[in-house]
Amino acid sequence: MVTGNKYVLCYTRLPQEDIIYANRLAFSMHLGYSEDGKYFKDLNHNSGVLFAKATENENGSLNAKSLKNPYIFYMEDGSFGVVAVRTEANGENDGQSKGKILLFASKDLLQYEEIGLIDLKTDSFVDDVSCFYDKENKTYVIHWSDGEGNYYKNFISDILDLNGAALPQKAEAFSMEPVCAGIEGVVARNVIKVSDEIAHRLVCKLTVPSNVRMEVPASVKAASKKDLEGVKAVAVYSDGTSAEKLVDWDDSEIDWKTPGKYLAKGIVHQERYVFPIAINRADPCIAKWNGKYYFIATNDADGNHSLYIREADNIPELVTAKEHLLLDSNTYEDIGGLLWAPEFHILGNDLYIFHGATPGEFFREESHIMKLKKGGNPICASDWSRPQRVLKKDGTYLCEAGKTISLDMTTFEWDGQHYVVWSQREFLPVDLGAWLYIAKIDPNEPWKLTTDPIVLTKPYYGWENNHTFVVEGPFALIRGDKLFLTFSGAAIDATYCIGLLAADKGADLLNPESWQKLNYPLLTSRSMPGEYGPGHNSYVVDDNGVYWNAYHARPGVEAPRSSGLRRVHFDIDGYPVLDLPEYRDINNQLARVSMEVVVK
Repeated sequence: MVTGNKYVLCYTRLPQEDIIYANRLAFSMHLGYSEDGKYFKDLNHNSGVLFAKATENENGSLNAKSLKNPYIFYMEDGSFGVVAVRTEANGENDGQSKGKILLFASKDLLQYEEIGLIDLKTDSFVDDVSCFYDKENKTYVIHWSDGEGNYYKNFISDILDLNGAALPQKAEAFSMEPVCAGIEGVVARNVIKVSDEIAHRLVCKLTVPSNVRMEVPASVKAASKKDLEGVKAVAVYSDGTSAEKLVDWDDSEIDWKTPGKYLAKGIVHQERYVFPIAINRADPCIAKWNGKYYFIATNDADGNHSLYIREADNIPELVTAKEHLLLDSNTYEDIGGLLWAPEFHILGNDLYIFHGATPGEFFREESHIMKLKKGGNPICASDWSRPQRVLKKDGTYLCEAGKTISLDMTTFEWDGQHYVVWSQREFLPVDLGAWLYIAKIDPNEPWKLTTDPIVLTKPYYGWENNHTFVVEGPFALIRGDKLFLTFSGAAIDATYCIGLLAADKGADLLNPESWQKLNYPLLTSRSMPGEYGPGHNSYVVDDNGVYWNAYHARPGVEAPRSSGLRRVHFDIDGYPVLDLPEYRDINNQLARVSMEVVVK
């Protein structure tokens, strides 16, 4: 049995107001961490890390599920198991789970596999549950109680055999040890000892790092101010990760004409953007084209009837740049309101804008693509082609108007192939909710699929089906041999959030099994104070190689959707960190640096 000197608390939360922390969020497994097993600190912003998966009906629609009374235990091989009572979304008894408990397996308490429902051979609803592996008898012991206060136990030699439990036996009552957590809304469950390695990874992955050290060379050789400006600092963070930073070097004490040794002082620098950078602008996207930067977003100020574009020499200047009208609901007869989620994409030597449009009604929203003419000016509306509705490989429209809608289409290249991913929602004969689809395209004709659409993922978890069954807003972030696809889930209110899919180099992207889906969201209303419902983001890399996340959120629960911009950090596994605030990114007390400059 693997044990250690650190402690992890398993808990759920009391629900708050529906728009703040609804049942589908509170009724998930949360984790706390402690060095001494007495006082615990919440991880992941006091948000859930493990959610029950929705069940599917024959017609493809989903039944949202939640969980209660989770319990972490060690499996026979030293990995972790979690048992819990599966419930309906709002906590009521789940008829499909009567007489059963839900089992998960995990190697690190970060990524979980939902194994399924263990049959306890009873007709009663399970109310509470615990489990441990009896090493001496080589069997698992599941203790549980029903809603009438009766207690039982089942023995099962192979816990992964969902039908392998013996008949229940009467047992004595069990309870959880009291925990002094001091965590808002905590409904404490059990505490388990973990190894230093497991604890370290949990803290690194589920807490926001902070800048703890700045490193610059002790001495450099330089012949000019330009040489000096090329010397960067390395910001080191509490989790051991690092990031290069520009330095505003002061060379006033250096005589570049006289050889010698001089002291150069500087201040570590990075652009900082106060949220919001654009009010009433949602689904923002920034791209660089022919030496200039461009910004475009959904226009909430006029009810999504127009698209405006900004142009600047650099990203900071986009914040105050003039807006130029690109497209509105009067430009073309067949394009009315709901001009949604515009994105810049460069394919070959051409610039495109992918966006949603409709003749007028929401139920006719479809993905469209328009192309900048050769030599055209992006801020000149007449230099863009008429929007082309996306086609399937047989030449028919992607969706049947009035029955199924498509929107938020994005594109990326991976392993020499070009793909599109989009959100699609079938309303007739029954509303199935919005799912993400993927297909290949020819980059010379990006408006036409070259393969059949494949369902990539559905809104299975409580955080992505909260208030509505929707996953949308996909956008690719490629770094090294890892492909990340962030997307948004739930309703576009304060419960909106950003989830993550990841795939490795060489994977078959048209096979949903090639993608790993994070069980919890990367960015929520609890991630950054004062930013509610963050979502529908995109990425851009600036001239210094810094990755930026352009997203929208609300500066108040009921405030308008507005655009924000924040640096993307990368964690110990190279996964994107979207919730690193500026004051933790650069510690101002560490920002002043100095080094020796040798002028020859």
